[in-house]
Amino acid sequence: MTSRAPDPQAVQNLLEPNAVAIIGASAEPTRIGGRPVDYLKQAGFAGPIYPINPNRDVVQGLMAYASVLDTPERPDLAILAIPAAAVVDAVAECGRRGVRAAIIFSAGFAEIGAAGVEAQQQLLATAREYGVRLLGPNCLGGMNISRGLIATFSSSVQSGLPQAGRIGFVTQSGAFGSHCFALARARGLGLSRLVTTGNECDLDAADCLAYLAADADTDVIALHLEGCRDGERMKAALDAVQASGKPVIALKGGESDIGAAAAMSHTANLAGADAAYDALFRRYPVYRAHSIREFIDVAHAAARSALPRGNRLGLITVSGGVGIMMADAASHHDLDVAPMPEAAQRELHDMWPNATTRNPVDTTAQPVSDPEMNANFQRVMLREGNYDVIVNFLSMLPLAPALAAKLRPPLQALRREYPDNVLMIAAMCTPEAQADFEADGYLVFEDPTAAVDTAAALTDLGRRLAHSTPWQRTAVDCPARVAAGQRYAEFDALALLADAGVPVVPARRAASADHAAAAAAEIGFPVVLKIASPDILHKSDAGGVALSLQDEAAVRAAYDRVMANARGYDAQARLDGVLVAAMLSGGVEMAVGVQNDPTFGPMVMAGLGGVFIEILEDVTFELAPFGPAEARAMLQRLRGYPLLTGARGAAPADVDALADALVRLSEFAAANAATLASVDINPLLVMPAGQGLAAVDAVVLSTDDANA
Repeated sequence: MTSRAPDPQAVQNLLEPNAVAIIGASAEPTRIGGRPVDYLKQAGFAGPIYPINPNRDVVQGLMAYASVLDTPERPDLAILAIPAAAVVDAVAECGRRGVRAAIIFSAGFAEIGAAGVEAQQQLLATAREYGVRLLGPNCLGGMNISRGLIATFSSSVQSGLPQAGRIGFVTQSGAFGSHCFALARARGLGLSRLVTTGNECDLDAADCLAYLAADADTDVIALHLEGCRDGERMKAALDAVQASGKPVIALKGGESDIGAAAAMSHTANLAGADAAYDALFRRYPVYRAHSIREFIDVAHAAARSALPRGNRLGLITVSGGVGIMMADAASHHDLDVAPMPEAAQRELHDMWPNATTRNPVDTTAQPVSDPEMNANFQRVMLREGNYDVIVNFLSMLPLAPALAAKLRPPLQALRREYPDNVLMIAAMCTPEAQADFEADGYLVFEDPTAAVDTAAALTDLGRRLAHSTPWQRTAVDCPARVAAGQRYAEFDALALLADAGVPVVPARRAASADHAAAAAAEIGFPVVLKIASPDILHKSDAGGVALSLQDEAAVRAAYDRVMANARGYDAQARLDGVLVAAMLSGGVEMAVGVQNDPTFGPMVMAGLGGVFIEILEDVTFELAPFGPAEARAMLQRLRGYPLLTGARGAAPADVDALADALVRLSEFAAANAATLASVDINPLLVMPAGQGLAAVDAVVLSTDDANA
């Protein structure tokens, strides 16, 4: 399937209309067909609103029309709040009227099964015929707050219109979008756009991302995904976002197998391997949140604050115990809680002898008596400690209106002196005090740990944007080619990988005991001998492996023994003799490979071998192709990475050679994406620094063979 490019213009047509028709409009504002009429009126939508209802002359004070064909001017957008069975005919009428975009609330399409899939295909075919772009079906609509376009039936709007802001929000789930909208409004979080994409039969999250990348009213993008069907379109959309310099906060469902299955049934999306989404987000200025609270917190903070230039965190607290908790949270995120310089510590001590001045800085409860001291302490920390972020824990002090009023002026002065630093207050506040502090440019959190978590997220986004470079996805020409329908067992797989530039163990294939002995002599003793069979993948289980063979006699005896064991293990197995390979020792065992994700294409996997991969599942993935920097970052993400750098006095492994092998494997995977299903190299033996590495065992599967 050829991927089409994201279409931001189509989303602009949908979210920036001059006139709107509501097909199925109800006179009752609380009904699904009545809500968008009511919301558009409340929000002050400037253009004409055309209720379409053949049974009424007037709907909610507006002249109604029997059909969209009867409106006095062409609507740019139609909102369909009608039963699924009537949707296709309504879209055809919209097409004949020249309507460019339609939002379809109606459920009963691909999300319900085979019959719904067929109905959705017919819907899309009709829309294509008439040139109408669709949002949905089975969606909750969208909003453009600056234009008063509240094109949704969400009940969350009944308790208050959205606040205008700089965050563009895209979600595949309407209910999730409504929930987050309500949370954002309660938090005072302003939105520029909100789009719920539903079944995505036409316009999807990638189109919306590309639109928000170019949208002048949007500074920060919040993205909720349940799944993605077209990985190349999503990459292209994120390319546009990356070029715009806008940060993305993403919440992706389907991390577990159960979650992935639920996502597929919910919005008819195929949720790809979750590791692929992690790898995708790492390539872009995307921070992945793992809870709704984190999603809202980070979006709120990114929209209200500059992103940190570094990861130095200063902590100031009225409670030593909370200071310890914040320091623990910072350590979990690898934030730099550097101690204050000695001279600065003495300066703080002179200001308040009972303070703990290292970092965290503990003022005790002295700010109750001396409200200016809190700001003065932070001033020294920012000036002398060079902290990029300050988290200021004030406990319950701002709950007292009089004390909050005394704390505010010195904090305002501090904010003006340090406009580029991220300054946070962690405290229980009255709503008025929180609004005041936020108006002054502070990020306010009730939970001090949540404040530190958000500081880490902002630091991550700042680093990503500062070092963001376009992803060069075109693979170099790789001479090693995978033929469809073929399984490459060990010898052929090693030869294929060697052609791709991945070092492999010296090996020969032998069809007799004499040939095996001659191959061993050529390679050099000691050697290992393994059964060569496309039907026996687990050679040890079949007694098909002989190790540390020291001479030709041992090789001949081992040949006869291994062949006999293989025949006894599986009388029907095809036997191609044996593989004779050099017996390597020492070094660090790695397991590396490739999986071809159905959505995002080939991913390279790397992990420490042995129990580290089997029990601890200490593995990491990267989308192919990639370069040396990404290869090294892969290795550094492993919990067992210290084993490669010389843990407990061991010699460091050849990390340079390992990174190069991962790059070569990624280029091989990208060049063969159409035919390669998987690669399994286990072990890849990494020798001490300067001595290289070698793939000892490997299996390569083509797509047709993997599906057989």
